[in-house]
Amino acid sequence: MRSVAQLPQVGVAGWSYPHWEGLVYPKVRRGAAHALETLSQVVDAVEINTSFYRPIRPEYSKLWTKLVDANPNFVFTAKLHQNFTHGRKLDATEVKTFQDGLWPLRDAGRLGAVLMQFPWSFRYTSENRAQLLELRKAFRHFPLVAELRHASWLGGEAQGTLIDARIGFCNIDQPQHTAAMPPTALLTSGVGYVRLHGRNPENSVAAYHAGAERQQQHDYLYSPEELAQWRLRIEKFRQFAERTIVIFNNDPKGKSVVNALQLQNLYDPARLAAPPALQQQYKQMLPGFRHVALDPSPGRMAPAAAATAQQSLFQAA
Repeated sequence: MRSVAQLPQVGVAGWSYPHWEGLVYPKVRRGAAHALETLSQVVDAVEINTSFYRPIRPEYSKLWTKLVDANPNFVFTAKLHQNFTHGRKLDATEVKTFQDGLWPLRDAGRLGAVLMQFPWSFRYTSENRAQLLELRKAFRHFPLVAELRHASWLGGEAQGTLIDARIGFCNIDQPQHTAAMPPTALLTSGVGYVRLHGRNPENSVAAYHAGAERQQQHDYLYSPEELAQWRLRIEKFRQFAERTIVIFNNDPKGKSVVNALQLQNLYDPARLAAPPALQQQYKQMLPGFRHVALDPSPGRMAPAAAATAQQSLFQAA
C-alpha cells in the first residue's frame, strides 16, 4: 500500500538505454549499482518495454523487485507481447510463459498494470472487440490496460466494452494524424493510465508507420505548460481511480526522466532529487532540484550480487 494515497506513480518507459549513460546514470556506477536500482531513487514507475518482444523470465522479475526495494511506492507495468496484440495469437503455452514472468511482480505487490499496446490500424470493429475480450479472458488474473490509438474507440459502445470487461483505458499524448486518438481523461477500470509519447512535429506521420526511427519519433521535451495541461486531465479521473500511473515515452537525451521529475514535483514540491548530470544538462527545466546520491545505500543489494545483476539483466529491459 502506498504511503501517499492516490498520488500518481510517475515514471518512464524502459530503463536500459546506452544514451542514458553519463546522463541519467553515472558513467561508472559505484558498487556495481544496477541501472534500475539507480532509476528507482528518482521516479516511482517503470514500464517494461522489452516484454513486447520477449517474455520476462521469472528470475528477472524476482530480482527486479529486490532492486527497487528501497522505494515502497515503486511499481512496474509491462507491455503485453506483440504476438497477442499485433499477431492475434493466443497460444496457451505462450500465454502461460508470459504469465510466469508477471507473477513474481504481482505477488510482490509491484505490478501496476499490463499494457496492451495496439497500432493505429486497430479500430473499433466487432472483430477487434472480440480479440480484446479474448485477451481479457486469457489474462484475467492481471490488471489490463489498453492503448488504443484510433479515435473510433471513443464511442459509447467501445467505452462500454472496456468498462464491462474491466479493461483500463490508456490516455495518450501522441503526434497528430488522421483519426488519431486525441488527449483524453478517461477511466474505465480501477487503473488510471497515461502514456506520453511526445509531439515531435517533424515526425508526426512516421509515428504511425512501422520502421520509423525511434530516436527521432520520441525526441520531444514537454513544456511546463503542456505538463500543467496534462495534470488538469489527470485530476479529472485520479480521485476515482484505485491507482494512477503516468509513463513518459520520450527517452532520447533523457527527456522522459526530466518530464517525469517535473510532473512529480507538481504533485509533491518536496520531490526535488535528480541525477546530477541530468540536472546540469537541464538546469532551466529543473530549477531547484538537488543532486541525489546514486550509490547503493546500506541494506540494498550487496556489490557482488549487484554485479551479477548488472551483467545478466542490464539488457533485459
